[in-house]
Amino acid sequence: MLTAIIVVIHLIVSVLLVVLVLLHSGRGGGLSDMFGGGVGQAAAGSTMVERNLDRLTVAAALVFSFTTVILAIRLQ
Repeated sequence: MLTAIIVVIHLIVSVLLVVLVLLHSGRGGGLSDMFGGGVGQAAAGSTMVERNLDRLTVAAALVFSFTTVILAIRLQ
């Protein structure tokens, strides 16, 4: 029962992590530009949206890592 809940959380976080990584801007801009990361603001450094996107991505990566470790331990 607990393993099934962890697997569901793991799947949700993995999809969320893929979406968050795709939202990051690359070399020539990316999907995050539509949320306020304009060309004028890009020269001044990272915007508030980029910093929040970074924080969400790190949080999702940590949850993904923890669920991976928990599943590896439980399924031995």
